[in-house]
This record gives sequence, structure tokens and C-alpha cells, in this order.
Amino acid sequence: MSAWRGRDKSQELERLAALAGEASAAAAHARVATEPAVPPAPPDLTAAAFFDVDNTMMMGASIFYFARGLAARKFFTSADLAGFVWGQIKFRLGGRENKEDIKTHRERALSFVAGRTVAELTSISEEIYDELMADKIWSGTRALAQMHLDAGQRVWLVTATPIELAAIISRRLGLTGALGTVAETRDGVYTGRLVGDLLHGRAKAHAVRALASREGLNLKRCTAYSDSANDIPMLSAVGTAVAVNPDGGLRDVARARGWEIRDFRTGRKAAKIGVPSVLGAGALAGAVAAGMAYRRR
Repeated sequence: MSAWRGRDKSQELERLAALAGEASAAAAHARVATEPAVPPAPPDLTAAAFFDVDNTMMMGASIFYFARGLAARKFFTSADLAGFVWGQIKFRLGGRENKEDIKTHRERALSFVAGRTVAELTSISEEIYDELMADKIWSGTRALAQMHLDAGQRVWLVTATPIELAAIISRRLGLTGALGTVAETRDGVYTGRLVGDLLHGRAKAHAVRALASREGLNLKRCTAYSDSANDIPMLSAVGTAVAVNPDGGLRDVARARGWEIRDFRTGRKAAKIGVPSVLGAGALAGAVAAGMAYRRR
């Protein structure tokens, strides 16, 4: 019986990951279709590059910068956030996280925006990017993205952070667009629910495949970049995988599979982003989002 329940749980998680990926690809494709692209139309129409954000394109976790900015605007208190995130760290490092916790965090993720308008959160995200994120971009990774743009290829960010914020980061960097976590909206107002799940792990691979189908990309000609072993499904979905500032798990897999490794960290910078690498972007996004939801109940 337990084996059947485990199989059903796995199938449900895969369904949610696929739904999150499809929703993110649809939203990303729609944004590019309706908003003027910053780069010129690419001459290489079947190749693209996909970049993770946290610790890959940006030093640290974008969701934490986002949370700091929201805390400064009184969406919730720093003490609330710190207490919840510390609980998540103990769960992750102690291995005592149970299935009900995971379910609760997923259901609460991004519920803090319930009742807020998309326009309001987009405007705030623009401010937070300027205040806390603009100077956190890895110059080495940005140069890799520019290399693909110069080759006439599209460049997409792929991240667990909300798609509204991901799109702003992409636009500020002059990239094509972004795949991110999609929160449900009605008439331009957030309902407090996700469409599917966080764009994390397998969901990223689903999103990349779905976007490739919509954009006419040949995944064998595409390249993906990430720092985390959680993104191995995405890295495995394309023809060329590159480990950037990799955690231990990804470094081992990259060496075993012959993937290129790029590390732009030195000394204190590497130490400063160590904890986000250990926890993973999806875990961090879930922790922060649930903490914010807790405050707004």
C-alpha cells in the first residue's frame, strides 16, 4: 500500500511540475510576443541559451533580495522572515522535513501577494532590482550570456523566483525573456495560489521543453547554465550543459559527464553564497514565500 501511495505522490509532483513548466513557458512566450524585445531579432532561430539566476547569473538568491525589499516596504517583518527561514534551514540540513511540511509550503508559496495587483508588484520589483540586485550580477556569467546574444541566439533566464521579477532582471540585462514561477491572477489581481508549483527542479526542464516547442528551438543546439544539482534535469534537457559556480553535487556530475565548469567565485564571495547553494533555489523560494504568507494570515 505504501508503495502505491509513494507512486501516486510522485505522479502528482510530476503533474504539478509539468503544469508549472507549461504555465511559465506560456507566460514567457506571451511577454515576448506583446512586449518589444530589447535585442534585435536573432538570426539563429533554433538555438538558445538558458541561465539559472541564483548563484549563476546573480550572487546569492534573488528571492532573498526580493524579500528584503518587501520587508522594507512593511509587507512583513524581518523577524518573521528570519524565524521561518531558520526553521527551514534546520529542516533541510537536519533531514527531518516531512511530506506535510512540503505540501504546506508549496500551497502557501507566494500567497503573500493575495489581493495585490500585478501592476503594484511589478513596480515594486523594479525598485528592488535597482536597490539590491543590480550590483550583484556576475560579470563572467553576464559575458557568457552576451556571447550567445552576439551569436544571434535567444537568451532566457530560468528561475524559481516570481516571473514578474524574473522578467525585470532579464530586461535590465538585455536578454530575451524569462521563465519563472507563475502566480495565479484574476483581473490583474493575485489570488494567492500558484499555477502548478514553484519553477524548480524538474519543473524547469518542463518549462524549457515547452518553450522550445513554442519557439521552434532545437534543444540539441541549446545550452543551459546552472550552479545547482537541482537543475540537472534542465541541464540534461539540452545539447550543451555548463556548471557555473557549481555546488558539490553538480561539480561531481559535471566531471562525470564531461560538462564544462566555470567558477567566478573567489575567497569571501564563494563563502557568502554557500548557504543558498546548499539549500537550493526552490527550497529558499518556498521558505521565503511561506514565511511571507504566515505574516499575512
